[in-house]
Amino acid sequence: MTKTYAITVRHSGGQERRGPVTMGQANMIRCMLRDEPEHINIHAVWPVPDGTPTESVIDALRALVVRHEALRTTFPHVPGEAPREQIVAAEGEFTVTVLDHAEHPPEGYADDVARGARVDRFHLDRDFGLRISLVAVAGVPLYVALAASHAVTDISALSVLEEDWRELLAGRALPEPTAFTPLDLAAEEATPRGLRRSEASLRHWERIIRTGPQAMFAEPGAVGTEVAAEQLTLRSLRGARALARVAERTGGLPSTVLLTAWCALVAHRAGQSSCVAAVPTSNRFLPRLARSVNTVSQDALLSLDVRVPSFDALLRTAWGAALNAYRHSQFDAVRLWEMIDAVTHERGSRFARDVVFNDVSALPAARSGEEAEAPELDVVRGPEQVLPTRVLTFVHETAPVLRLGMWVDPALFSPEEAEGFLTGIVRLLEAAATEDVPLAALTGVAGVRPVERGAGWSRVDGSWVSPPEVAEVLSGALGGAPVHVAVGGEGEEEGLTAFVACGDSPLTPAEAHGALMGALPGRPGVLAPRRYVIVRDAPARTDRTDAWLGQRILREGAGRDRRM
Repeated sequence: MTKTYAITVRHSGGQERRGPVTMGQANMIRCMLRDEPEHINIHAVWPVPDGTPTESVIDALRALVVRHEALRTTFPHVPGEAPREQIVAAEGEFTVTVLDHAEHPPEGYADDVARGARVDRFHLDRDFGLRISLVAVAGVPLYVALAASHAVTDISALSVLEEDWRELLAGRALPEPTAFTPLDLAAEEATPRGLRRSEASLRHWERIIRTGPQAMFAEPGAVGTEVAAEQLTLRSLRGARALARVAERTGGLPSTVLLTAWCALVAHRAGQSSCVAAVPTSNRFLPRLARSVNTVSQDALLSLDVRVPSFDALLRTAWGAALNAYRHSQFDAVRLWEMIDAVTHERGSRFARDVVFNDVSALPAARSGEEAEAPELDVVRGPEQVLPTRVLTFVHETAPVLRLGMWVDPALFSPEEAEGFLTGIVRLLEAAATEDVPLAALTGVAGVRPVERGAGWSRVDGSWVSPPEVAEVLSGALGGAPVHVAVGGEGEEEGLTAFVACGDSPLTPAEAHGALMGALPGRPGVLAPRRYVIVRDAPARTDRTDAWLGQRILREGAGRDRRM
């Protein structure tokens, strides 16, 4: 039997303020208005220390709200438009829902409660940014289970909140906050220095999006824009020991060593010459952002060239590549997506944020400290979650135990291959702990095999592409018109050329390109041709390029506003 009741918590003593939203808030608000709430909202579970009364839990939560302006922030806006302003309230109230059970609920219950609170959309103009439940047994609190608006916090901010909350429960006074509040950060971003940083970030992203692979996982089976993936959690004392030894042998930071191993295996498995990954939490590398309760989770975009002979050589370049990504992780999200849309239309690609590496291990609340209970090497399966990625990895802990959470596209990784990827990271670290590892030996060392795409795939303009699929998708976008797609061409740099039989319709290259671009989402193996050749009738041999070249050409061109 469960007794459910609500506690209304009043708070006061803050300062009322208002000002523009930050770049990170604008980015997350854009996602919140576009995406399903269960995908973009976040959640956490905080175990309550033994012997803590309900009143103390509530008092500590109230103190957090007074201390951190983000928790008192709303975003007024005109219906149909994204907010541009934030208001910090001096006082107000929030609700804690108490779920008091007669008996101890099953394992994972608190996480289910928190996850369930994500499904409803936060009203930006009026809702408190946390939905808080207190799970109790016979009046004794066990867990705080909460869902959070991504407009006011991110995963790292929730970890900071948990650490502050635990300090308050222990009766320790918190030092005066020194981290940026959201309004402080907005003011800094509007300075000439902040604007220059934003411009530099846009240039960094544009270079990668123009030249890098449009998707890391462009291969048979990679379809759709969202993936229902089961959570895998690795806990390994062996992995932590090996990671420490690699760092000692090479002089690299453990976080960089782990990122290098992960990138090497992702690129190896995907058959790519570089690893392009979003690194969301790394924009907290500035001291005044490290403990900011705010949503600063704009992606840092990492591009690491893996065309080097060995692990040590890759590690030497990884730190510079990561730092370059971190430095370019503050940007105007509206202008970023305008740039991405323009560049991808011109290139004929669709930028896929399909690989994400999120390292939260530096936050104290992320560390379990349960070395005595940790296994030498273990992978356990958890709940399924729908995600807009093909590989998502969280680094929760690197010492004394290596603890990773991972979700992978089940269409690309069998259950055994998914577990093998995680254990392969440990195997690679153990091999690199004593000596350098040739990257050509990764299959044998880590037990992770590269994908086999088959003869119908080609590397074009830095991306893996299936020309037969390009022809099929373009034909479908044009109502079934006959299409042939060829790779390369005499006197041309490598690229695709599409031959289209339009019959009596006045089809233009621009119309063909626009139709294909509209069909690209969820098809990472499709890249738009550099050139469209429009003829009236298809030849008898539709599979032969020379036969299409023998037809009378009606129109031809790139189909872009700007020629590439």
